Amino acid sequence: MEEGRRAHMAVAGWACTTLCLVSYVAAFSHGASLSACTDMMPRHMRAQLRSPSNDYVTVHTNMSFYLPGDKVPVTVRSTRDFMGFLLQARKVSNDEIAGTFVFIPPGSKLMTCFEDGDTVTHSDKSLKRNLSFVWKAPDQPIGDIKFFISVVQSYFVYWAKIESAIVAQQGQN
Repeated sequence: MEEGRRAHMAVAGWACTTLCLVSYVAAFSHGASLSACTDMMPRHMRAQLRSPSNDYVTVHTNMSFYLPGDKVPVTVRSTRDFMGFLLQARKVSNDEIAGTFVFIPPGSKLMTCFEDGDTVTHSDKSLKRNLSFVWKAPDQPIGDIKFFISVVQSYFVYWAKIESAIVAQQGQN
C-alpha cells in the first residue's frame, strides 16, 4: 500500500513540476515580463546571454536629431529569425526610459514600465526579422536618447541591450 502511495505522489509531483515549467515558459511567448523593464534581461530559465557584440541585429533610425514632441521612426533589422524582443528609448544622461511608442508592428504589443506605451515587446512567438516602430518624444526636453533592444532568438539564447546610435535633441544649450 505504501509503495503505491509513494508512486502516486511521485507522479503527481512530476506532473506539477512539468506543468509549472511549461506554464512558466509559455508565459514569455506573449511578451516580456515587467521584471525585465529595468535591465532588459529576459527571465527564461537556463537562458544564456550571448556576447554583447552581435553581428545580426541592428536598431536604428533615419534621424540624427529630434525636437520635443517629434515622432521618430525606428527600425529593427535582423539577418536571422528571432522570437521575442523588448524595445525602449532611454535618455543618454541617466539611462531612464523615455517617450512612448505610437506605432508598432503586428506580433507586438505596448507595455507600461513607467508610463503607458514606453516599451514594446512581442505578443506572440512567431518568427520575426524586420520590424518598424514610431516613437514619440515627450513634449518637454529630455536630452539625447538611444534606442535599446533585447532579442530572444530561442528560449535559451538572447542578446541584451543592443543599442542604436545617439539621436540628439536639437536646440539644446
